[in-house]
Amino acid sequence: MEALILTVLLTSVPLIFAATGELVAERSGVLNLGVEGMMLMGAVSAFAATSILGNPYMGILAGAVAGALTAAVFSLFALGLATNQVATGLALTIFGSGLSGLVGAPFVGGTVEGLPNLAIPLLVDIPVIGNLLFNHDIMAYLSIGFLVLVAWFLNRTRAGLVLRAVGNSHDSAHALGYRVLLVRFGAVSFGGMMAGLGGAYLPLVLTPHWSEGMTAGRGWIALALVVFASWIPSRILIGALLFGGITIMQLAGQARGWTVPSQMLSMLPYIATIIVLVVIARNRDFALANSPACLGRLFIGNK
Repeated sequence: MEALILTVLLTSVPLIFAATGELVAERSGVLNLGVEGMMLMGAVSAFAATSILGNPYMGILAGAVAGALTAAVFSLFALGLATNQVATGLALTIFGSGLSGLVGAPFVGGTVEGLPNLAIPLLVDIPVIGNLLFNHDIMAYLSIGFLVLVAWFLNRTRAGLVLRAVGNSHDSAHALGYRVLLVRFGAVSFGGMMAGLGGAYLPLVLTPHWSEGMTAGRGWIALALVVFASWIPSRILIGALLFGGITIMQLAGQARGWTVPSQMLSMLPYIATIIVLVVIARNRDFALANSPACLGRLFIGNK
């Protein structure tokens, strides 16, 4: 039982990274559907850097940088050239999928040594929960740290207030003298960095190898997770654990030989995603309670 819970916790880490970054981007008014592509670029870059340099911590840095650079491509078109954000995000996912496959082709079949666990002294000795919560790799701790930092930033700082203002009314923010496009560029870049870290976690911790498309739809689940959390950081953790548990359920079912077809079990995380989105959409008040008013709307700086 402890091993199962531990696996659920580890599976939720990439979702926390990606969803936290996308939440910041969306709170600024930008809808970036390219999370899957950014995660793939982060995954292949982390694996390549670790394989070449022999240092998984350099892999973390490479994954973060790759995700941010991929997000910059989105910003160039969606913010700089004012293209449709939905179409640009979908194109970014296709671009990231193709480019990661090309870059990762020489590394298929290779393995790397993943990140070591960093046990927190004293706390790790607590019965039952000690090993579950305080004996993880550095990225697991960072995912929670970033989540707490984002919650503090959005709700307790002036810069966070500006970012939320840009997402709720970019025209008013512009009239007050705030640089809307610059704020959004920073938010999207942060989102890309976090998606890259989420992707990097896959080869550095969960599966120490590279395979094309190894994110397996986690980027899309992260997008749904932001809506599930109704754009509130504290709910990201709950949603990530829920979706992580569903993912592990299908793996556990296949391992235990459930009579349900394996294809049906593999569909579980995505069926759950669709159900959650349908339930939220039916409750319009809940869906719009914290939704940024300018989400997905274009802003032309010189209008």
